Amino acid sequence: MKAVYISEHGGIDTLTYGDLPDPVPEAGEVLVRVRACALNRLDLWTRSGLDFWRVRFPHVLGGDIAGEVAALGPGVRSVAVGARVVLNLGVSCGTCEACLRGRDNYCPRYLVLGKDLPGGYAELVKAPAVNVVPLPDALGWEQAAALPGVFVSAWDMLFEKARVEPGEWVLVHAGGSGIGTAAIQLARLAGATVITTAGSDEKLEKAKALGAHFGINYTRQDFLREVRRITAKRGVDVVIEHLGGEVFTRSLLCLVEGGRLVTCGVTTGWDVRTDLRHIFFRQLRVMGTKFGSKACLSRIVQLAHEGKIRPVVDRVLPLSEARQAHRILESREHFGKVVLVP
Repeated sequence: MKAVYISEHGGIDTLTYGDLPDPVPEAGEVLVRVRACALNRLDLWTRSGLDFWRVRFPHVLGGDIAGEVAALGPGVRSVAVGARVVLNLGVSCGTCEACLRGRDNYCPRYLVLGKDLPGGYAELVKAPAVNVVPLPDALGWEQAAALPGVFVSAWDMLFEKARVEPGEWVLVHAGGSGIGTAAIQLARLAGATVITTAGSDEKLEKAKALGAHFGINYTRQDFLREVRRITAKRGVDVVIEHLGGEVFTRSLLCLVEGGRLVTCGVTTGWDVRTDLRHIFFRQLRVMGTKFGSKACLSRIVQLAHEGKIRPVVDRVLPLSEARQAHRILESREHFGKVVLVP
């Protein structure tokens, strides 16, 4: 099969377009012919390499995958060859206490397609049959691939962790990112008033079209000052954050008494300084998210099918242009998801 893979960690030039052996599904697995694979910032981190991540080279990136079932491993009866599917990117053991309680993203043996296991920058990928979610005909491949990582994470952040309620104020950072575009829509769907930040007025207008009520251009406005102005010094109930660094620290100051901050990334830096007095005196809650449970994606696909949420695709590139796709993601010039197609 054709694939884009890395044979070592490093920069964009480590991405190689070439041939790899076709994967063979084992017991309980399906083989999927990839029709589209969306990029995540996780792809950049995995390519670059971190001390506590180990991959087996050559390694194929990409966890957000939509395609057709091409073959079944032994014992698989839950899906048919030819079925249109989208994949949950988190792989869990299915037998531990967390998995049996429906909290599979807490599984101690949790693995991620494209990070720990071969992913979707390829013509074929294998995955556990339990990770398959049926894809309605009305949803295109590129739109389907834009759903799993960001919408599952945003769902977990808003509903499982923050438990956002109608009428609450929600601050969504980086409204032009994949997480941002998903969180804006889900928060609005929940009946919240949404404030978002972005690096350009153009991105803010697009974010408002998705459902944000207010926008803050962080290149020329202090988001903390603007949040206080917009909310008449009240503050927000929930912050959806995936940037880290100073944004994390100042986001705590945006919260009301008893507010909740949920984070799922460190785009601008993982080493943050926090005044703990703000947390215990103001009774704040700080939580992290590692994707979400498998059940989330079925609900998300149904909402997209009903037109209640919209996966946002910035552009689609052929698999052979994966290096360009990584450049676009690193430059942050996109709005929504960048998608590769074999």
